[in-house]
Amino acid sequence: MSADLAQLAADRYEIADALHRFAFGLDHGDADSLASTLTEDCILDFRPAGKKLGLDFPKLTGRQAIVDALIPLLGPLDTSHTISNLQIEISDDSATLYGYVLAQHFMPRQGPKPGAENALLMNRYDCELTRDGEKWRFKRMMIDNAWAQGNPEIINALAVHRLLSAKSKPPK
Repeated sequence: MSADLAQLAADRYEIADALHRFAFGLDHGDADSLASTLTEDCILDFRPAGKKLGLDFPKLTGRQAIVDALIPLLGPLDTSHTISNLQIEISDDSATLYGYVLAQHFMPRQGPKPGAENALLMNRYDCELTRDGEKWRFKRMMIDNAWAQGNPEIINALAVHRLLSAKSKPPK
């Protein structure tokens, strides 16, 4: 195998791995895994999907802002992400990744219960990555929704529940 072909295969693997680590971080509430996939100035734009789903999500800028928003929101949910149909294009130390991510969301500890309310989302990811040593990290992620089943409000329900719980607690 030529060195160029070996490097291309390694790059394609590392680019796909970035999306797998991103999904792992969301599914396991693992802030370190999630952060490891993002550049310091990464932009995450879920607004196209949010608009179709009736959910109001801001565009997030910066690794810490993304981790701070996503881990408390999705981390506690019973959630699983399945990645497919990746298309990867590489140019020197930049790359684009397009793919589909099937995201299943249940309220905490509700996933295994028959008839539990859920949201099943098929989202299209449109991403730009940059090489960071041996690893690739997301510089921009735009997420659009292809279709949805169930109740996408589950994604907001935990945040609303926490807000109401915090307001009902007496001040210390």
